[in-house]
Amino acid sequence: MRADPTPVQTRFNLMIPAKAPFLPKCLQKDFLPRLVPRSPGDRGLPLSPGTLSSTWTKPTLGTDRRAPTLGAVEAFRLLYFTYLHEGFLSLWRGNSATMVRVVPYAAIQFSAHEEYKRVLGRYYGFHGEALPPWPRLLAGALAGTTAASITYPLDLVRARMAVTPKEMYSNIFQVFIRISREEGLKTLYHGFTPTVLGVIPYAGLSFFTYETLKSLHREYSGHRQPYPFERMIFGACAGIIGQSASYPLDVVRRRMQTAGVTGHPRTSIACTLRAIVREEGLVRGLYKGLSMNWLKGPIAVGISFTTFDLMQILLRRLQS
Repeated sequence: MRADPTPVQTRFNLMIPAKAPFLPKCLQKDFLPRLVPRSPGDRGLPLSPGTLSSTWTKPTLGTDRRAPTLGAVEAFRLLYFTYLHEGFLSLWRGNSATMVRVVPYAAIQFSAHEEYKRVLGRYYGFHGEALPPWPRLLAGALAGTTAASITYPLDLVRARMAVTPKEMYSNIFQVFIRISREEGLKTLYHGFTPTVLGVIPYAGLSFFTYETLKSLHREYSGHRQPYPFERMIFGACAGIIGQSASYPLDVVRRRMQTAGVTGHPRTSIACTLRAIVREEGLVRGLYKGLSMNWLKGPIAVGISFTTFDLMQILLRRLQS
């Protein structure tokens, strides 16, 4: 069967045929309706740019900002056609822009976590030992909250750039300037409350799971340090648990962050939550796109934790 000669142009300037006979049927079904804007007010599905973990997971991060509108299969269709029409390297387009936010966030979070572990260890009397479960959970939650509080404006700016056309904001500095002038500095922290409420279980459970698995490994295997691939597995488990627990609040956060440019009214957390459930349903509205996050989240978190641990071991050896 020949492909339909009438192409459809998406926001990525891709000329995509209506049907692609070289793809399995499961990858062709309902592909274009999810890519093409439904109305003049719909901006289509933008690619979000993708630190070490962000770089390696960039292809699966491509639809991060609008992830609630995509499932895993649909996201792979999108990635395939992006690769087909713009090349392999286009899957990492904008990666440097994401690093502007990811690098300081990760640096602050991991540094804060080590400091909170020391403080809580002294407080509970566990000097140089693994923390018990409750302080372990608290250290992770505090580290995530600290990082989110400092870098939140960068996260909001990235969200704005992801759902607006290039003509509206040419660079990160212009986003800061326009938001400050037109909406006020206070807007830079709009949606901060659901972010913190989501970060507390996400970071708390992620660090708790990772540290617990390392402790169990040390106890039952007899090895003082796990191998790198084992660290990756522990980090992946931490990512799945943390992401699943905080996902609904992440959906609310995205809606509140982009309210000023997507036509949604600026409301409270409760009103935004009710609006999402009313418009899209409970499960579909609050958990739509979770399967995509189960693919990229474990990889990103696994790489992050493993890289931090290995770099920490290397620096300690160099110092000694």
